[in-house]
Amino acid sequence: MRDVSANTRPSGSPTQTYDSAFLKACRREPVPHTPVWFMRQAGRSLPEYLKVREGVPMLESCMRPDLVTEITLQPVRRHKVDAAIYFSDIVVPLKAIGVDLDIKPGVGPVVAEPIRRREDLARLRDLTPDDVAYVTEAIGMLTGELGATPLIGFAGAPFTLASYLVEGGPSRNHENTKALMYGDPELWADLLDRLADITAAFLKVQIEAGASAVQLFDSWVGALSPADYRRSVMPASTKVFDAVAGYGVPRIHFGVGTGELLGLMGEAGADVVGVDWRVPLDEAARRVGPGKALQGNLDPAVLFAPREAVEEQTRRVLDAASGLEGHVFNLGHGVLPTTDPDALTRLVEHVHTRTAR
Repeated sequence: MRDVSANTRPSGSPTQTYDSAFLKACRREPVPHTPVWFMRQAGRSLPEYLKVREGVPMLESCMRPDLVTEITLQPVRRHKVDAAIYFSDIVVPLKAIGVDLDIKPGVGPVVAEPIRRREDLARLRDLTPDDVAYVTEAIGMLTGELGATPLIGFAGAPFTLASYLVEGGPSRNHENTKALMYGDPELWADLLDRLADITAAFLKVQIEAGASAVQLFDSWVGALSPADYRRSVMPASTKVFDAVAGYGVPRIHFGVGTGELLGLMGEAGADVVGVDWRVPLDEAARRVGPGKALQGNLDPAVLFAPREAVEEQTRRVLDAASGLEGHVFNLGHGVLPTTDPDALTRLVEHVHTRTAR
């Protein structure tokens, strides 16, 4: 497995981003300031996003390179964040291979025919670059516009994709998912292995097109115990990380409600472990162990408080991160839709000013 802290430039991604504060922090190298980006920074909190998305369904917007480029660039222009994240959705690769699904407003991804039997696996064919040619085109456009600002590619982790496929949509308790995981462990393992291949192929397309880092989102994995994660999920996540290790780009792993899983998520192969707001970063570092950078972890709801309170809570995050080998400042989950965009802009400026070296 390639060590991203090694002094070698990765293949595939633009060389002008290599010395950026974001990539330096991911590699656990000294930085001029703590880099900042936000999960869901491109989206519903921005009026310019709502304007360009007006009348355009979510999945269509993810497949139009012009819209993807514009939406991805919007928070970079407005907030001066240290990295852009490719605008897409975790179900895009599933849609690209022919899974009958849609993203319904106010609900989320909905799968027409859930996968619950072995014969259903036949619907999950391999993903090829031609299936997502619009991704390659959009990233080519983006890297030309971003210059020295790194672009983060991303994908949904096998467990979270499996949960959507098995449940047929979002789920509070994941009862069908866990019933399959416990009741037919062989089918479950084959499902996650198939999804690991699809996910790895999707990340490879993004890296080869010019993404400078990748993040694996495991949104629902916090529903599992450590024992279940190690036995039934970690092999598939590791397969994804191993598949892209040779590119030398930083690999970030993030999940929600994963305080008890942080060490295992680091073991799965990430170079950077994302931490939600429930665990202080110094404690997260203890759980993850040495050799990993951390990302996070201001509670997104804090941004609704007065400016002084936001700065106080930000100070607590930065103080907890002061002894880390590498730290990327982020929220502990995505930007909430009704967040004041100016609060995000002020937060970026505050972190940059407070941590300038």
